[in-house]
Formats: sequence, C-alpha cells, structure tokens
Amino acid sequence: MADPAVLVGVISDQKTVHSIPYRTSCRALGVSEAWFYKWRRRPVEPTKREVRRAALAERIRYFFDRSGRTYGSPRITLDLWEEGWQVSQNTIAEIMAELGLQGRKPPRRRHSLTRPGKRKTAPDLVRRKFDAIAPNVLWWGDMTEIDTGEGKLYL
Repeated sequence: MADPAVLVGVISDQKTVHSIPYRTSCRALGVSEAWFYKWRRRPVEPTKREVRRAALAERIRYFFDRSGRTYGSPRITLDLWEEGWQVSQNTIAEIMAELGLQGRKPPRRRHSLTRPGKRKTAPDLVRRKFDAIAPNVLWWGDMTEIDTGEGKLYL
C-alpha cells in the first residue's frame, strides 16, 4: 500500500479538480471511505501511541544490540520491566518482528546412546574388522531409525 498521506492527497485532489466523489476515488484505489475520513482528519504530528511505540522500538533495539544480538523477546521484556515499562512479551515480539530482529535460538541438544560418562559403550568384540573368516562366524548389524507418527522405531 502506498503512503497514506499520499493516498489521502490523491483522493482529495480528485474531488477538488475533477469533482469525483470520495466514494468513487476510494473504491478505485482500494481503500474504504472510513479509512479516508480517518486519515483526512488525522493530526500532522504523531499520536501518543505512535510516539510510545517508537521509543519502545528504540529501547528494544538498544537491548538487542547490547546483548550481542542474542536476546529474544522474553529476555528483552524483563529488561524493559526493570526500566519501568509496562509492556507485554507479545508486544515486544511483534515489534521485534517488524524490526527484523531475532534472538539466538538455543542449541539443539544431541542425544547419544554412547555419550562418554553417561553409559558404558558396548565392547567392540569385532575390533572393527568386519571380514569373516568363514560363514556364520562373525555377525554384525546396523541400527536403523525410522520416524513414525507414534514416535521412533528402531530396527
């Protein structure tokens, strides 16, 4: 969508220059008449809400940059609460999304069956030599993991 001030100017000009009703111009430009009238009587200076939101966005960017660009909305919300802001975590998340800021995702935890210190590893009875001398002397296998709707299936 174009700049609202420009659209309001175009619609107003159509009325004064060409005597085209506001309703027709609004329909042609794809905006509602209610939107046009709201923007037409809008004050030139920003509203209190817009001023507060701009100040909030500035503080969010400050805390985000100070954290090394790692904090997400939960942690930044706590910092803002300490400063005395009354704001919800969802509002912070929304503003961060508008600004294109995203905190660091926590690292994925690796789950290994043979992590050192957690469980003893199975002894390597084959000693990594998979060539059998004769049939039916050496047996070895491979564990396959299949994701199913009910969980993982191991073969």
